[in-house]
Amino acid sequence: MEAAAQFFVESPDVVYGPEAIEAQYEYRTTRVSREGGVLKVHPTSTRFTFRTARQVPRLGVMLVGWGGNNGSTLTAAVLANRLRLSWPAQRPQGGQLLRLADSGRHREPGPGRRGPGGVRALQRAAAHGGAQRPRVRWWAEPWAGVGRDGRLGLEGPRIRAGPSVRIPPGWDISSLNLAEAMRRAKVLDWGLQEQLWPHMEALRPRPSVYIPEFIAANQSARADNLIPGSRAQQLEQIRRDIRDFRSSAGLDKIIVLWTANTERFCEVIPGLNDTAENLLRTIELGLEVSPSTLFAVASILEGCAFLNGSPQNTLVPGALELAWQRRVFVGGDDFKSGQTKVKSVLVDFLIGSGLKTMSIVSYNHLGNNDGENLSAPLQFRSKEVSKSNVVDDMVQSNPVLYAPGEEPDHCVVIKYVPYVGDSKRALDEYTSELMLGGTNTLVLHNTCEDSLLAAPIMLDLALLTELCQRVSFCTDADPEPQTFHPVLSLLSFLFKAPLVPPGSPVVNALFRQRSCIENILRACLGLPPQNHMLLEHKMERPGPVLKRVGPVAAACPVLNKKGPVPAATNGCTGDANGHPQVEEPQMPTT
Repeated sequence: MEAAAQFFVESPDVVYGPEAIEAQYEYRTTRVSREGGVLKVHPTSTRFTFRTARQVPRLGVMLVGWGGNNGSTLTAAVLANRLRLSWPAQRPQGGQLLRLADSGRHREPGPGRRGPGGVRALQRAAAHGGAQRPRVRWWAEPWAGVGRDGRLGLEGPRIRAGPSVRIPPGWDISSLNLAEAMRRAKVLDWGLQEQLWPHMEALRPRPSVYIPEFIAANQSARADNLIPGSRAQQLEQIRRDIRDFRSSAGLDKIIVLWTANTERFCEVIPGLNDTAENLLRTIELGLEVSPSTLFAVASILEGCAFLNGSPQNTLVPGALELAWQRRVFVGGDDFKSGQTKVKSVLVDFLIGSGLKTMSIVSYNHLGNNDGENLSAPLQFRSKEVSKSNVVDDMVQSNPVLYAPGEEPDHCVVIKYVPYVGDSKRALDEYTSELMLGGTNTLVLHNTCEDSLLAAPIMLDLALLTELCQRVSFCTDADPEPQTFHPVLSLLSFLFKAPLVPPGSPVVNALFRQRSCIENILRACLGLPPQNHMLLEHKMERPGPVLKRVGPVAAACPVLNKKGPVPAATNGCTGDANGHPQVEEPQMPTT
């Protein structure tokens, strides 16, 4: 597969400089007011200037919980791509060996062999060959050699994201090296583990913070690799670890990502963690603070973005205020990978179709360490909250179906079944009301390879966060350059319970989240938002400006039901979906 096509935007509003891309962008929205019981909608327009730095830094990602299933799987994936490994597969896999941007030329795995596909879920520019591969729709016109609808990755417009990503080192409460952690996780095929073993055996996690009351008691057997001392001393050690990694690896930026155990919720108490000053004093005095909050504070103090991949409330108000003061990006909470991602699509579909969803029952069982930790009630409660809130905005968006305060019954169950390991089973039942007292019930079974779904999301989070760090903008009314808000809500597409700035609406609907990312990236190139209207295909006379592209139908099309059946794309006799074709009976005509 050839590299993705690159393009430039030819417009007087876009300037490609040696250091940055500058684009003028007209942001159009609406303002609503009520006057005398009547709602009035006022179109508004704001002119932005976006500046995206083109110099891509050397990026390091430090994982908290590096020796867990997610951490060891992501490390193995990066190494497998860098080494361009392939291994015997139980079942053939189509596609090619995918690569990160710095891994050089790739090679095909060959028949009956598997390559490490799907490493980058959002940023990847290859056309096929792995699991998760959404792309950005840059323009509406089909064009030969690029792909339908101008869908390319970020490499297309020369907005490059993290070509050189360093993963190790990270922290973990377990002292196992990464090869042993990989074997303990039982996620990867044995043929791949054997090839990776000598490369991962030398990788050992740094000591981490263990506070027994925040995670399940069944995790105590793992806790043999700990940072000693008081909370203040532990905070300072984490900061030293970050500085040491930055200097020893010659990095420009570091992003810290929490992928360790789910903790219980930490109560927000005035005077303890409600402000940045109180939170820092709490750490100094050794009062209650969670391990994940300690890592968040250390990252912010070192100027490193912090992303929370677990459901607990790591980013308490004091941590958010500290991020605002230091102008450091933070994001969370809880990777959105399997059941919840499907739920954010299905509920949006059901309610958007006018079906009043009244009952949602979600059941999971899994056998990895995450499942064992979630078997404790307090840790399960953190997960239950992040899984349950995912439908709120979709329900509130339709006041025709739901009265104020009305919401579906929503039950979430998680059980620990060691035998299934990392292969999580998710079962969902959605029951909706129809007209005239009818009901519609949709039942879904989903087998999720937990860590193989989470690992690409972790890399995407780091790469997208780094890209956002290179974007600044100003408006005609406020010419002073600014960046995105420190609470990086742009990452909502990848989180179950997305954090947003105070007063901002929370969006959980998956395609609205994705559209937000696409349209902001388009704005960085001075392109209008994608609206899917395709008016040029809905007009009798499009005119020269809205000239149709692609195949043009006859002026008065006539349905032709006779003639040879075209060959199916899958080699079967029938249509493109493999359905057999039956010759149409001859109808009498007048």
